[in-house]
Amino acid sequence: MKLTVLIDNNTLVDRYFLGEPGASYFIEDADKRILFDVGYSNAFIINARKLSVDLLELDFIVLSHAHLDHTWGLIPLVRLYTERMIENLQVKKPTLVTHPITLSARRFQDMTEIGSLLVEDQLSSYFHLELTREPMWLTERLAFLGEIERTNEFEAKKPVGKILEDGAAKDDFLIDDSALAYKSPKGLVIITGCSHAGICNIVEYSKKICGEDRVVDIVGGFHLLNPSSKQLQGTIEYMRSLCPSSVHACHCTDLDSKIALSGVVDLKEVGAGLTIEY
Repeated sequence: MKLTVLIDNNTLVDRYFLGEPGASYFIEDADKRILFDVGYSNAFIINARKLSVDLLELDFIVLSHAHLDHTWGLIPLVRLYTERMIENLQVKKPTLVTHPITLSARRFQDMTEIGSLLVEDQLSSYFHLELTREPMWLTERLAFLGEIERTNEFEAKKPVGKILEDGAAKDDFLIDDSALAYKSPKGLVIITGCSHAGICNIVEYSKKICGEDRVVDIVGGFHLLNPSSKQLQGTIEYMRSLCPSSVHACHCTDLDSKIALSGVVDLKEVGAGLTIEY
């Protein structure tokens, strides 16, 4: 598997890519091409062009969850597909995979929109929709995890804004938050968006779904932004016992959390333009 970071909060040193508070990864495994999250703007498209990544030849688009820094890039992506259609050029129709409520309306407490701006009917014109709570294997080795089991006592305990369900605004615990797990010969590579489900919960669920306890790498946001001491300490102790070969924590992982993680794991630098092969 080959993973390329199209968007992160940071960019690689001495590489001229765009960065933004968001996440987007391009993954190649076997003969499949997967786009995992689409960031906030068209920046991932600009970076993809620089990296010679053709976003019109995707097999899957996977959304980790609803939030704007992972879904609002759908609008410029749809624009890209529309322009291709206007030119009467062939367009491959990929499958969009996500949790069934990812496309539900989301709000901050002041009711500002923070969820996807496109809904099912609009997206179905461009993509085959596969909305599932269950794990789904995208390739023989790469799985979309579906709805993550939340089993520990220190993660995913606080809501983030509101979700609109049946006309009512309810606390949003982001139960749609999901991730990818790749079963390499040496162990698991886990790829996350924001880890609202809890990074430790995600790793444990990945191990369960894939039948593998070894972890080679964890790439993505850990949702450690000024975390409580209970959450940070629980995460540090979990990572200490997990002993992953390396960790690429990025996006929604603050500096203090990275410093703490670096004391127990081999923490690697991440930025737009980074390519990793497993």
